[in-house]
Amino acid sequence: MDEHLEELARLADTAGAEVVGTLVQRLASPHPALYIGRGKAEQLKQLCTELSASLVVFDEDLTPAQGAALEKKLGLRVMDRTELILDIFALRARTAEARFQVELAQLEYMRPRLKRMWTHLSRTQGGIGTRGPGETQLETDRRMIDRRISRLRRELKHISRARGTRRKARSSEFRVALVGYTNAGKSSILKALSGSDLFVEDRLFATLDSATRAVDLDDGYRALLTDTVGFIRKLPHGLVASFQATLEEIAEADLLLHVIDASSPSWDHQVEAVEEVLHEIGAAGHPTLLAFNKVDQLTHGEEEALRLRAADLFGPHVLSSVREQGGLEALRSALRTRIKAEHPTVELEIPVTDGSTLAQAYREAEVLSRTDGDVRVRIRVRAPQALIGAWERQPAIAVRQLDSEPPISPEG
Repeated sequence: MDEHLEELARLADTAGAEVVGTLVQRLASPHPALYIGRGKAEQLKQLCTELSASLVVFDEDLTPAQGAALEKKLGLRVMDRTELILDIFALRARTAEARFQVELAQLEYMRPRLKRMWTHLSRTQGGIGTRGPGETQLETDRRMIDRRISRLRRELKHISRARGTRRKARSSEFRVALVGYTNAGKSSILKALSGSDLFVEDRLFATLDSATRAVDLDDGYRALLTDTVGFIRKLPHGLVASFQATLEEIAEADLLLHVIDASSPSWDHQVEAVEEVLHEIGAAGHPTLLAFNKVDQLTHGEEEALRLRAADLFGPHVLSSVREQGGLEALRSALRTRIKAEHPTVELEIPVTDGSTLAQAYREAEVLSRTDGDVRVRIRVRAPQALIGAWERQPAIAVRQLDSEPPISPEG
């Protein structure tokens, strides 16, 4: 319970609120009218008066009726967990795609709550819970909301198609999608591995916009790493649906790099939350590498205990740190090993008349070297296993595995 309230406090801080107090009630089931009991509601009202609170945030989702009843009872603005997260996303959205996704999720959340939310917004000038579509929607009716939702869905489908085209153009590269609980350190790892200038902040949902960078893994190996939006406990379903275009990067990746905050006392629960979202978007069972990050914040004894527990729960994994010198070498090595397994290096001998296979190699694989002969062309490529298997089934093409040989750099 303390962990949940601590996370809620961090969410409120990220949204720009100052937490002045907390109140807890254990219930077998929510009260149908107020979610909390009437006596607890009276206690909450008194506490808000004593602390001069102007906003109450619930860690659970409230029905429209419960939200309206609580606001009437308390005489204050009331938000639930979903609305708070949506507000943070509206604050953090940078690109047009992210803004479309957030607005869609907000409108779908707002639609059944129009009466309560617009009554409140009509007497509010900005602040938490009013970002995003906000005041531009005050005088609209449900038909206008529905038209806007339809338009946003069309825009996101268009973006999804464009994203798919770009992914197809990168099909020869080994693609890694970074996933994990928010603030686990995904962006920090991508920034450290790629050397690029990415926004990094020690706050929940510091960035919503996916970023793809080419990463040199040494020994001639490279990969495309894509950062994705961080997950969280009870991530609103509307957000998962709205960010489908971005999350397609996960489904299309060759490997998921699941980054875990090793310094969090509840990292195992965070792993479960991430796995729930992966299941929801159809990515459960995808090839995954677990990286326990921020090990520099652990004592030697805590690190050894983590190794044993992680090995028992998950099997192979790596420990990483962006702050310690050499703290990412184990991760680099593990990624190289995965590339060797999923995209091995082979040598092909192709008849000079088989232009289609040669074009396919350049289009869908990574050509490392080429030697042209009078009758046959010899190339060394790094390619997906499925593509190599298709070549092996063609009698005119000779395929030789080079797994035991050192990789060839693109320059030579």
